[in-house]
Amino acid sequence: MEHSVTKTFGILTSGGDCPGLNAAIRGVCRAAYDRYHMNILGIANGYRGLIDGGEANVRPLNPADFSGILTRGGTILGTSREKPFKADDIGADKVKAIRENYLKYKLDCLVVLGGNGTNTTGYLLSQEGLNVLGLPKTIDNDIEGTERAFGFHSAINICTDAIDRLHSIAASHNRIMVIETMGHKAGWLALYAGIAGGGDVILIPEIPYDIKAIGAHLVERSRQGKCFSLVVAAEGALSIEESKMEKKDRKKYRADLGLPSIAYRVAREIEAETGMETRATVLGYVQRGGTPSASDRILATSLGTAAAGLLARGEYGRMVVQTYGSIASVDLSVPAGKIKKVPRDHPMLDTAAAVGTCLGV
Repeated sequence: MEHSVTKTFGILTSGGDCPGLNAAIRGVCRAAYDRYHMNILGIANGYRGLIDGGEANVRPLNPADFSGILTRGGTILGTSREKPFKADDIGADKVKAIRENYLKYKLDCLVVLGGNGTNTTGYLLSQEGLNVLGLPKTIDNDIEGTERAFGFHSAINICTDAIDRLHSIAASHNRIMVIETMGHKAGWLALYAGIAGGGDVILIPEIPYDIKAIGAHLVERSRQGKCFSLVVAAEGALSIEESKMEKKDRKKYRADLGLPSIAYRVAREIEAETGMETRATVLGYVQRGGTPSASDRILATSLGTAAAGLLARGEYGRMVVQTYGSIASVDLSVPAGKIKKVPRDHPMLDTAAAVGTCLGV
């Protein structure tokens, strides 16, 4: 048995679920238990479980609990979108409850698996005096400090498979198909899946689109005898006109349109601009479900075992990351309150443009 500074830690998953969470739980727990003989407490339903405490929410995890979960989707611990620091009448009480339960269960550290909000909360808890470690998970890949979060690769596979299937439908009916992916503020998923699926137009939040440029591109494809097209749009994509609006004005403008999401708005705009038959498909929650890809299993396991090493050495206040292809860690302040967006000079944008993909401008 190797020496460990950490004797007992709690582990929770928070925010939206995604493929790879169980693989990461397994990676942390197997290494912590087998190599360092730590005691592990599983916390149910994210930060809410640590607020409420009790046997229903906090229980010991043994090898049987984290065996055979590598390939399982979702999270064995359950999750919630509880934000204990969010301003409300009882926000301070929630943070107090977390601190009290942290001490009650004699935790040396709290390990949190999640996205921007989860790791930001982890950072804020560390500022309250708790020892915290973070792991980055999100299909949006928008966590600052890491090249890739687990869940992203699996979601690319899911989206690409959907685009492939819609490709044959578009070809059969000579239609334009608008395919909406997740990605409210960052377009990583739409960009990568769009390239992998051969999208003719890719729209991301970082590049406000001009419907006339899109229309001209689609008309030119039709003139060349290409009777169908695929448009891949991140849910947060917006037009140049919308980008100039205040948030409340943009919200009202969209409400007045009476359309549920970006795919339907763009489909209507394309039909109005080109006269071509257009259909919308929203991939929705299917992007977050199911078995993790082999790549995500490897990444989640690597990040998990690295987190166990940090626990053993007592290196708290960190988030494990992938950087330059290797596993490392950064201070929890790095991802806190930030969103990693696609830079305008990112090589994947040039890759898309080089194969003739329209980026909306």
